[in-house]
Amino acid sequence: MTPNHFQQIMRRGLWVENPGLVQLLGLCPLLAISNTVVNAIGLGLATIFVLCSTNVLVSMIRRWLHQDLRLPIFVLIIASFVTVVELLFQAFAFDLYLSLGIFIPLIVTNCAILGRAEAFASRQPVLPSLLDGLAHGLGFALVLLLLGAIRELLGRGSLLHGADMLLGERGAPLEVTILPDQSGILLAALPPGAFIALGLLIALRNLLAARHDSHNASMVTLGNDAPADR
Repeated sequence: MTPNHFQQIMRRGLWVENPGLVQLLGLCPLLAISNTVVNAIGLGLATIFVLCSTNVLVSMIRRWLHQDLRLPIFVLIIASFVTVVELLFQAFAFDLYLSLGIFIPLIVTNCAILGRAEAFASRQPVLPSLLDGLAHGLGFALVLLLLGAIRELLGRGSLLHGADMLLGERGAPLEVTILPDQSGILLAALPPGAFIALGLLIALRNLLAARHDSHNASMVTLGNDAPADR
């Protein structure tokens, strides 16, 4: 796989086909869990693990899958890795597991994971499939992280509240109070605040993409209008 191919896969997952900002997949956990940075990190890591693991396994067995059985097998694979994640959270981050609640098992229904398994991993070798899962998982996790930071900062005036749920006693000192006199904006912590913040992020992404496309079009036009060498 060439470096250019690697860049294309990463750019597609992080920007061009970002699950949260472009494809708008997995919105239920994206909006419900992004009330704090720690919750966003926990769900983001779980999603990355399941996406990468599913893509790798699907790519490895793709030649032996019957056409009519692919989707049920994909769902079974995803559910197996989600179960692994759930057990790991119960064993090593039980408080975070309780905080995330039903949204860990609901990773099974995340269309971004099933979609990448069907559209990419079932047709590509292992390494590109792994990179595709990593890129789309990181894209989803970054949107979670941005939403979590915005909503926690506005709602609590702090960042990394509850870091001990993820890192134990070592995480307690990581909480940072940005606005000490901020009592919090209730709207930011509620579902309407999540919709508003996500809408603003989508608008910002579309604006940057439009400016980039406009700049590229201008460069092409200038190149075409340049006088030919004689």
